[in-house]
Amino acid sequence: MMHWHSIGCVLLLICMEPVFGQASRTALSKETFAITNVNLISMTNDQIQPKTTILIREGRIAELGTNITIPDGTRIIIDGSGKFLIPGLADMHVHLYSDDVAPKSKAPDELGVIVANGVTTVRMMIGTPDHLQLRRSIQEGKVLGPQMWIASPQFTGRKDTNAKVVTTPLEAQNAVKECADAGYDFIKLTLFITPEVFEGISSEGARQGIRLVGHVDPRVGVVKSLAAGQHIEHLDNYLESILKDDAPMKESVSDRGVFRPKNWESIDYIDDKKIKILAKATADSRTWTCPTLTIFKKAFAQGQSLEEIRSRPDWLLQPQKHRDMYLAAHERYWKNPPSEARRKRWVEVRNQLVKEIAAAGGKIVAGSDTPEWFFGYGFTLHRELESLVNAGLTPYQALSAATCNAAEFLHAKTEWGTIEKGKRADLVLLSANPLDNIRNTTQIEGVSIGGNWLDKDKLKDMIQTASR
Repeated sequence: MMHWHSIGCVLLLICMEPVFGQASRTALSKETFAITNVNLISMTNDQIQPKTTILIREGRIAELGTNITIPDGTRIIIDGSGKFLIPGLADMHVHLYSDDVAPKSKAPDELGVIVANGVTTVRMMIGTPDHLQLRRSIQEGKVLGPQMWIASPQFTGRKDTNAKVVTTPLEAQNAVKECADAGYDFIKLTLFITPEVFEGISSEGARQGIRLVGHVDPRVGVVKSLAAGQHIEHLDNYLESILKDDAPMKESVSDRGVFRPKNWESIDYIDDKKIKILAKATADSRTWTCPTLTIFKKAFAQGQSLEEIRSRPDWLLQPQKHRDMYLAAHERYWKNPPSEARRKRWVEVRNQLVKEIAAAGGKIVAGSDTPEWFFGYGFTLHRELESLVNAGLTPYQALSAATCNAAEFLHAKTEWGTIEKGKRADLVLLSANPLDNIRNTTQIEGVSIGGNWLDKDKLKDMIQTASR
């Protein structure tokens, strides 16, 4: 039986975190340009400021208001009439094809696709030395790409790709220190981590001032992970944590459990009362939740036809090896899927968890977990925002998850995440209002990243270049 009482006070003491890390992670343009007469959605609140002019100088917002003088000689002046300006978007769960199934030389083109979709900040969730070098190249202006925060290679108890295999607390402590010294921003946990090893990771992470993110081994559990200040991805192990006390099984359909038909029977034993309890514990822990709803929902619950998969723009960007792997997995899973009722209930429960975490005051960031299951980076962040709205968040809350919330999570809210004087000019110009319909974040007319203005034609070229 789970013990929830008194957890809030303990968590508040444990989860006090230092501010760390470099805020601006791309080169700033020397260009001066202006966007005039635009509907500004600054994300400082949910109001729209009409007929606003934004003046950008040396990569930052120099002035904004309704009565701004544009300096003589300003080369680029964008008419924002009838359009909407939002902060650049942030995807808090990203991988690249060039991590394993594509040449490393393709990475700059991959980052171009991300930026072309209005995503100006990413968190790489299984980091590599190549990512660290890419970040340096972006900061030096040699590569056009998003601001990058980079998690460590995955910490796991078994041999895996790009992994720190840790089977004892001492191994864990040494690996955490090594990753912190290398410049990674987070320690990424996956599976097969014992409670003793988790304690070693957690204690050394606290000493090094580096936060834990990722999956939750069932032997550790959500409560212990939250108490250690871990920021949990995919709602991992939440399904196991909300089973009834007398449920005939303890395993459910978090993570790899989706591939085990027997585990789907656990959906019949969800305790709805525990959803609110666990959501409140999550909020009280002051950790951040990155639920990655879209891929799980589409791949394992709602399904998708091959025609639908191939019709997406993502398809053209996928290496053949990646396509073949997921086409085989797709066929295998859908030969004998769980019942429609259980799949529908699974989606409802995951949505309810997100809604209840938000309602309890919990912090949510948007992450796509791309490129998994035919869903490409850049494009899928917009789908994730739609999934957050479908889960019960308002469009403003969903947009916050990919702007101001992400900046706060990364300790960078003085630099970006809202549109205010002095902040980085990471901006997305839209042809329609995302607060009316969150899918309007896809209606991109132009992107500014660090004051580097990219018009619609340039964005199209960036995507086409990556598809070659």
